[in-house]
Amino acid sequence: MSDSGPDIAGMSFEQAMAELEQVVGQLERGEVPLDRSIALYERGAALRERCAQLLKEAEERVEKITLGEGGQPRGTVPVEGL
Repeated sequence: MSDSGPDIAGMSFEQAMAELEQVVGQLERGEVPLDRSIALYERGAALRERCAQLLKEAEERVEKITLGEGGQPRGTVPVEGL
């Protein structure tokens, strides 16, 4: 993995999380020089932000099933309407 690997903005949650785990592993082992550690830390911060953004978008799409009389599903409401 290079410090300037794939474009973070185009990554899926799974891709960003996998790369973030690699970055954290490299930093925890301390096997990289200081300048590379700084670059890895910056990339890790950007990856963390991408994951947070994607989770927020997913949360906003979550819908709650509303039940009508007799417990039958009546429809859905966006999470904001809860």
